[in-house]
Amino acid sequence: MSRNRYPLRRVVAVLSLAALAGCTGMNTTQSGAIGVNRTQYMSSMVPSQALEQEANQQYADILKQAQAKNLLDRDAQLVSRVRAISQRLIAQTGVFRPDASNWKWEVHVLTSDEVNAWCMPGGKIAVYTGLVNKIKPTDDELAAVLGHEISHALREHARERVSQQMATNLGLQVLSIATGSSAASDLGGKLSDVMFTLPNSRTHETEADRMGVELAARAGFDPRAAVTLWQKMGAADNGNAPPEILSTHPSAASRITDLQAAAQQVLPLYEQSKGRAAR
Repeated sequence: MSRNRYPLRRVVAVLSLAALAGCTGMNTTQSGAIGVNRTQYMSSMVPSQALEQEANQQYADILKQAQAKNLLDRDAQLVSRVRAISQRLIAQTGVFRPDASNWKWEVHVLTSDEVNAWCMPGGKIAVYTGLVNKIKPTDDELAAVLGHEISHALREHARERVSQQMATNLGLQVLSIATGSSAASDLGGKLSDVMFTLPNSRTHETEADRMGVELAARAGFDPRAAVTLWQKMGAADNGNAPPEILSTHPSAASRITDLQAAAQQVLPLYEQSKGRAAR
């Protein structure tokens, strides 16, 4: 039995080294007043520019399909509302990363019953009409959603998660020498998975929550609306399947508690923003 342990340990060690290969520690954003400063590990196999190009293509495809079905930006008033809120938030992104002002931001509304919204790498935003029709968010609450999704993009969470998948695949490729299996890499497929299928980690959600309330506060939206927004989200299932946005955004009572604390922390920024607007 002891003889079998050492080959296993050796395989685990090789897989661990392979998974770490090509990963660089960095912090994609400044900490802001809210204090997000975790070291992230990005793989050299997932350059930011390549992932952004893939996101641009996927976004264009989604818009093309929606337009072909007459599901793109059908409600001009809603589109104007979503874009106005988004622009106020985007104007504050420099506090976390100055280069975001040069991103080619796009904001569109898709007609769908799904309660959903997302922001792809590089600032490609979509809001589904189901979110507005079913949740009926105030502007402050809609800013909480958009600030959260924008924060995922600022923090490059998609790239971080794809990097983790790529690193895992590298380890599997090492293992395949012994098993004869293969682990091909597909950047586009992995981006789709992390954007639309797989749940975000608690760490990523907490970072996006905290950064999102700061963006909202700096943009003149009440950060406390993030609490009521996620309470509405949690109540929206009515015993049925949860809203689509919750399938990739895990929710818990501890999240509400964290949001309440974060909102109080950035409340002075909101008061300052309201003061400037009043002058």
